[in-house]
Amino acid sequence: MNEMFVYSSLENKNITGVSQWQSPSNIALVKYWGKKLDQIPMNPSLSLTLSNCYSKTRLSYQSEISLNNDFNFSLLFEGKREISFESKLSIFLDRIKHYCPYLINLKLIIESSNSFPHSSGIASSASFYSALSLSIMDIEKKLNPKTENEFFFKKASFLSRLGSGSACRSTMGPISFWGSSKLFKESNDLYAIKYPNEINIIFRDINDTVLLVDKGKKDVSSSLGHGLMDGHSFSNDRINQAHFNLEQIKNALETGNYDLFIKIVELEALSLHAMMMTSNPSFILMKPNTLHIINEVWKYRKKYNSKICFTLDAGANIHLLYPQLEYDEIQNFISSNLVDYCENGEFINDKIGVGPNKL
Repeated sequence: MNEMFVYSSLENKNITGVSQWQSPSNIALVKYWGKKLDQIPMNPSLSLTLSNCYSKTRLSYQSEISLNNDFNFSLLFEGKREISFESKLSIFLDRIKHYCPYLINLKLIIESSNSFPHSSGIASSASFYSALSLSIMDIEKKLNPKTENEFFFKKASFLSRLGSGSACRSTMGPISFWGSSKLFKESNDLYAIKYPNEINIIFRDINDTVLLVDKGKKDVSSSLGHGLMDGHSFSNDRINQAHFNLEQIKNALETGNYDLFIKIVELEALSLHAMMMTSNPSFILMKPNTLHIINEVWKYRKKYNSKICFTLDAGANIHLLYPQLEYDEIQNFISSNLVDYCENGEFINDKIGVGPNKL
């Protein structure tokens, strides 16, 4: 337990109100894969905060004394009750009870929706828990108006990590870093930090087009996937690789070395899937069309000396990353060469974003 984030005031105000946040999803460039107890990552990670793919979450609350020390909450996702979401949310609330004890004596109504299809393979848990945690921090700030802005976002990131590890990176943008590393003195395992150094101008307008290869439910949950790193034959090598790749991508981001950026981003994506393919049990999360797209991207980049590259999360869908300067050409390339590999020809255009917004 981290005592710096415990709300220790015994004052129990009679409060009521509404908080609403819009928080984005993110795409990891250097992946975290494998975790310890309490959502602590085995290795640090770095991600782009997106702009158009986000969750809107509304948290209504009013004082109501709990007689049995249980939470009183209801959850509507896209206007409907989702039992599976409720069970996960209950686990989250139990995890943060020690840090936000005031929630016990509140009746909570949570309403959330996404700007993207839930089955699109975009990290909806990251955007949801980020938005919810920011709303919870609004309640805490109402109880303690002296809460400073820096602490507000640190604790929001800390809380969101306890719902979904990658959610802690969605509480800030445009590039966030999570996990202990010698690269940045502020880095730690408990919450994410905004990338602290100056980023070369060529990386400030990155586009991310998400190609929806397979909109079905993932073959393996993120929690199960992370668990497969325990005892994995290549676990130590993967952790060392991630630390090395973070140094490389830091160099690329700060010097403007786009070719190095491409090399590390694609290596990280393929390493993640290699770990899944060599785990026990093993999983192949790519689909044939995923591989077709990768080969098309490689051919296009070589032919036109393009700065396009790809990354993947733990699924079949591909994120195409490319500079704004190439937007029109890449859109034509997608329409002519890649759209047939997407389910129902669907893809989502997004770009690097600045982080969450209070509504």
